Amino acid sequence: MGFELNLNLGTAKSRKVETGIIYDTLIVGGGPAGLNAALYAKRKGLNVGVITEKVGGQVLNTYLVENYLGYKSITGEELMAKFEEHVKEYDVPVTTEEKVVRILNNEYKEIHTSNGNVYLAKTVILASGTIPRMLDVPGEKEFYSKGVSYCAICDGSLYQQGVVIVAGGGNSAVGTAIDMARIAKKVKLVHRSEFRADKILLDKLYALTNVEIFLQTKIEEIQGKSRMTNIVALDKKTNKHIVIEAEGIFIEIGHIPKTECLHGMIDLDDKGEIIVNSKAETNIPGIYAAGDVAQGEYKQIIISAAEGAKAALSANEYINEGKH
Repeated sequence: MGFELNLNLGTAKSRKVETGIIYDTLIVGGGPAGLNAALYAKRKGLNVGVITEKVGGQVLNTYLVENYLGYKSITGEELMAKFEEHVKEYDVPVTTEEKVVRILNNEYKEIHTSNGNVYLAKTVILASGTIPRMLDVPGEKEFYSKGVSYCAICDGSLYQQGVVIVAGGGNSAVGTAIDMARIAKKVKLVHRSEFRADKILLDKLYALTNVEIFLQTKIEEIQGKSRMTNIVALDKKTNKHIVIEAEGIFIEIGHIPKTECLHGMIDLDDKGEIIVNSKAETNIPGIYAAGDVAQGEYKQIIISAAEGAKAALSANEYINEGKH
């Protein structure tokens, strides 16, 4: 079977990644890390493509971004639209609505997708991001989309002048509580320990009059009938169970790396994150990882974007040195 290397694919703005072509670099994931990796790789002259389920990643679920250099305040959706627009200016093919199910390290890297397609590349950058972490309590699955949500941006408008719970104590949870306080009549923030959010967000939260805070409170069950009506939680200060009523709950307790297709191939840490070195290299030569899916303590948009650039520069070095 023959393949064409570094084929000139024209100048169309909405091309898709193609089978039957050996790309210099293929990027799995369309969030900040993946898009910035594509930008840097393309600027280095590499034949690059992006394969992702959707462009934007978890940033799309962020209402306001106020800590990205150059923007005092911008919605997550607007920020990712700017990222995507910038990448499109470089004519990078992007394939969406395809889930990567397997990656093989043969003569070339093989990316197998849920659509039955197989894409080939000399190098691969893994920037697949994360999925929301679940509470894993009774009622959570039963009432999903019937009051249980992991995306306030998607579902917040359903609770105009309603009563909602936000579960979690980090920046995402506190930010969601602040956002929902503009929409809902009452917001009840429930967290099993103490806050981990930034002080600037906590100051905004404590200034709100329609937010009730339950710290040291562990959610044990979500209850309801046709829809959720309340949670049952353990007040760890009194060691007694309490009932907290609400029409909906937004679960903001972190995320799980999307590495299910990599087990047994790529080295992962105990969190399921991809182990990388200072050059974004994994244990497989020619495969790199960046963003929230990669090992690292700080999950921030600007850090993910920077790691994407690092991975692309490393991939370019690998190709230039003729290691493939």
